Amino acid sequence: MSRLLIAAAVSMLVSLVGTKLLLKWLTENKIGQPIRADGPNQHRTKAGTPTMGGVAIVAGAVAGYVVSDLFGGIYTVSGIFVLTCIVGGGAVGLLDDWIKVVAARNKGLNKRAKVIGLLIVGVGFAFLMTEFTQIPTTVAFTRYDNPGWELGRVGWMIWAVVLIVSSTNSVNLTDGLDGLAAGASVICFAAFTLVGFWQFRHPDAYNNAAALDQSVIAAAMVGGIVGFLWWNAAPAQIFMGDTGALAIGSGLAALSLSTGTQLLLPIIGGLFVLETVSVILQIIVFHWFKQRRLFRMAPIHHHFELSGWPETTVIVRFWIMSGLCTAVGLGIFYRDAIVAGFTA
Repeated sequence: MSRLLIAAAVSMLVSLVGTKLLLKWLTENKIGQPIRADGPNQHRTKAGTPTMGGVAIVAGAVAGYVVSDLFGGIYTVSGIFVLTCIVGGGAVGLLDDWIKVVAARNKGLNKRAKVIGLLIVGVGFAFLMTEFTQIPTTVAFTRYDNPGWELGRVGWMIWAVVLIVSSTNSVNLTDGLDGLAAGASVICFAAFTLVGFWQFRHPDAYNNAAALDQSVIAAAMVGGIVGFLWWNAAPAQIFMGDTGALAIGSGLAALSLSTGTQLLLPIIGGLFVLETVSVILQIIVFHWFKQRRLFRMAPIHHHFELSGWPETTVIVRFWIMSGLCTAVGLGIFYRDAIVAGFTA
């Protein structure tokens, strides 16, 4: 338990101070976020807001993880690979953000380049996990043997890549309002902190020797995002950018894969799923029904903005929705433990 608290506290402190320093440097060098031309008109005033704040989130998480190990911790190969996946996703996002600010436009890496970058991260993570750890190569809901559909190494690697690419894009779509993605992801990482710690307390049931290390990483991500959220809360002084969104998405996917809760991820991250589905439905309706729109604008948080909700109202209500989704996910996880007799 002490490692979890230390990881979260150190990460939050590093991120809190680091974001402030990053904000100062970005402002002095006039490095800001271009705003999409087809976005809500009220967002035009946000043009030039410093971006790439995700750097502080990742730095905080790494620092929290490393420092926590000095207090009775033991690094695990699985934990290191999960953290590497987070850093890798953040690196792809950082390159995308840097191209945006240098070119002074809201387009960084093209879609193909971004997908290739995420594929490299996903394939690398999947290869390392299946080559150097004893991770079960099954499709899992609440534990590796539930339902326990065996995929084999190649099948599991493909499954892992799909999850990582999907998760990163979902978080990226949600990151459209001040603090929205950050607040929702804090709740999700808090859930994985509990999942990992529970698995650590019941090693025979979950077959996950690295559970505590994975829980520490999730706690470090909570601290890092909270430290960043201090500056990102509406009205945001800095944006996380793709650096933060892709790091967060990679982390959520990697944790679900390493803890054997891949099918639980869409429930815990239900808000991210809702945002993604809203975009898919908007595209389908637009192309199939003579350019009519299902929503005023997608992702769906913009629909409510254009319907007259203040931005802060949309953010807080969506945080509440995220919390409810996460509560359902944790409830399912704990219910399975009760039914299987893992609560002693």
